[in-house]
Amino acid sequence: MTRSSHWKWWITGLLLLATTINYMDRVTLANASVRVTEEFGLSERQYGNLELAFGWAFAAGSLVFGFLADRIRIYWLYPLVLAGWSVMGMASGWTQDYNGLLICRTLLGFFEAGHWPCALKTTFAVLNEKERTMGNSILQSGASIGAIITPQVMKLLMTDDLGSWRYAFIVVGASGLLWVVAWFIMLRPRDLEAPVRKTLTPPAKLWSILISPSFWALALLITGTQTVWHMYRVWMMKFLQTGRGYAESEALNFNSAYYISTDVGCVLAGVASLWLVRRFAFTAHQSRRWVYAAACCLTSLSVALPFLGQGWMLLGVLLLIGAGALALFPCYYSFVQELSELHVGMITGLLSMWVWAVTSPLHTVFGMLADNTGSYDIGLVIAGLAPWIGVIAMKLLWRPQASLA
Repeated sequence: MTRSSHWKWWITGLLLLATTINYMDRVTLANASVRVTEEFGLSERQYGNLELAFGWAFAAGSLVFGFLADRIRIYWLYPLVLAGWSVMGMASGWTQDYNGLLICRTLLGFFEAGHWPCALKTTFAVLNEKERTMGNSILQSGASIGAIITPQVMKLLMTDDLGSWRYAFIVVGASGLLWVVAWFIMLRPRDLEAPVRKTLTPPAKLWSILISPSFWALALLITGTQTVWHMYRVWMMKFLQTGRGYAESEALNFNSAYYISTDVGCVLAGVASLWLVRRFAFTAHQSRRWVYAAACCLTSLSVALPFLGQGWMLLGVLLLIGAGALALFPCYYSFVQELSELHVGMITGLLSMWVWAVTSPLHTVFGMLADNTGSYDIGLVIAGLAPWIGVIAMKLLWRPQASLA
């Protein structure tokens, strides 16, 4: 059957929707964190353990589904993955105790990791080389969309009843099952048949990259980058409600504004990098280093949080921190491409496994710190300063690309 020229962009839109659902299922817990901890009587450390389990499972899933995506037809694997995390999202709303919720969040993280290898294999199959950058950009934007709209969805579904948070988990999870139906309506197995690409470099070259100082510079850089992004994602609602006394509806509204700010910061990072190249004749690498450092300055505004109570100054500082937090990521992806154009997928996957495994336990540490101090401030200050690890690592360990050949 001949497909219209617009069909592939409808598929790209379907992938955007998958990313949106992926992130909505991920952030429902953070948005309902105060209600969940109150209903189950959790300590902050136990709440942190939920994120620890999610992160380690995500790291494991990155390896498992990265392996399977090259060996099983994406036509069947992708909907299986999405149905898996959707069911776990719904099941989270049916749990009656902490252990049940812990199991659901663990399996949610495992299945959610399969989204990226499946989605990228799909864009490779349905889009030509010139179209893939645009297609992958559309795919990625679903993460911010999901984070922006989830607080509003939860406001509509949650009532004064403490347990009404469950409805949001069930509704968001069910939307993923509708996506599976749309997938089978819009695609056939032959639509995802893509040409096999030959390996252009021997395994030894990849290994030499993995043991190089530059690779470990990026491992440290993404550790700091992910720390600030996910600490604020997970603990923002608790900080606003429990730490600063904002009403739940006010905190949810601000959460949407926060993620709008993160999107703005991400776009401005690209604009600033291009401006530095054109206006001051910086190399692309130099521009990224400067933009990354500027983003670190924004996240470092976290040092002001302990001195700010409710009010526009506190919220303004948080918005600037958010803009800086997501502005770090396009710089990181560009550094990965500099390291090896031929092994971007493999290197990105390994770094993803590394960073989720290393940073996920920090949520437990953060929870213990909050339990002991009765405040979220110190943890958020440290998280805001963490990206400077990347600046130092790049200065000390990064080597020019030619030296890795």
